[in-house]
Amino acid sequence: MFQWLTLLLASSALIACGGQRVTSTIITPLQQQTVQVEESQLLDIAILPFDPGLDDADDDDITVLPAVRNAEAQYLPNKLAATLQQTAAWGAVRAVPSRQTIVDVYVDGTIVHSDGETLTLDISVSDSSNRHWYKKSYGETVGQYAYDNSRQTKRDPFQGLFNRIANDLLQYNQQLSSEDAKKLRTISALRFARDFSPETFNKHIKETPGGQLEILSLPARNDPTLLRIERIRERDYLYIDTMQEYYDAFSLKMERPYQAWRMNSYEELEAVRELKRQSRNRTIGGIIAIVAGIAAAGNNGGSSQSAAAVSIGAGALLIKSGLAKKAELQIHKDALIELGQSLEAAVEPRVIELENRTITLTGNVEAQYAQWKVLLRDIYQAERGGI
Repeated sequence: MFQWLTLLLASSALIACGGQRVTSTIITPLQQQTVQVEESQLLDIAILPFDPGLDDADDDDITVLPAVRNAEAQYLPNKLAATLQQTAAWGAVRAVPSRQTIVDVYVDGTIVHSDGETLTLDISVSDSSNRHWYKKSYGETVGQYAYDNSRQTKRDPFQGLFNRIANDLLQYNQQLSSEDAKKLRTISALRFARDFSPETFNKHIKETPGGQLEILSLPARNDPTLLRIERIRERDYLYIDTMQEYYDAFSLKMERPYQAWRMNSYEELEAVRELKRQSRNRTIGGIIAIVAGIAAAGNNGGSSQSAAAVSIGAGALLIKSGLAKKAELQIHKDALIELGQSLEAAVEPRVIELENRTITLTGNVEAQYAQWKVLLRDIYQAERGGI
């Protein structure tokens, strides 16, 4: 009996010492383009809305809050776009709602995990010729220091992750020859022109059996249809810039509640771990005390039986305390859900002024961007009517 008790005590000591986590405060520095590149070779890059990752999420994972994930799916791409802008390695860097906006390079992402402590993203990169560049998973876990309000530098807690994504994109881009870059920009221009006048530009570009686009021939530089479509594309850039202003306004509006959610979520997770540890240790301690009491009760001495009663009673109190801690744990889980719901309310759509028109975007964030796509198609159709 006492050998079993010794084993339980040893096990409880090991459990109490386990579960330590390792975090790093080292931020990956952002690399920049150091060699001057001709403007004609700078590729435009677009970051698409991320997949919130809800389909593959565990239903029992309390850190997966649909309200937060859907908002993050719009916020994180714009954060990445701002990081890419600082590398000076690209032409126009924009967050866009879909591939209907034709640019040279596209960045897709999926949110695998995000809870304020750990952020994991799956990133996939391709270009306008339908060529896949690469796919890579990025993850980062931060500690309490990331949310220290006394820090002089108010950077994003996961800025190191965005820097690593930007660095990999820069490295891949630098491997392209100047001829490859020019060809890719030409394919983008031909795709845009083909969308407006397929009967004129289908002969200049084709799709290979593998799905990639290749240039067959180039239209004459003074082709009237090409010149008109180039002017349309310049106006399209203005629409995209207006849309980017909206993304920026959305991100600015979301910044405070989102960072507050991240910090509170981090603190809640810390509290959850501490409560689990206390609950486990107290419950194990209670079981050990009861076992010790039962063992003592087996002795014939009166003092042993009295000690047994005290030990069993103390063990029961410890188990009760452990169950109370589990109830407190549930309160923190509910707090996480409430935080996510409050964030969803904080990023409700607003009225947008565009081209002397007032556009009301209603619903949640996802519905708002869907309406943006419909609006862009209407604008495209109106411009096509003027050709």
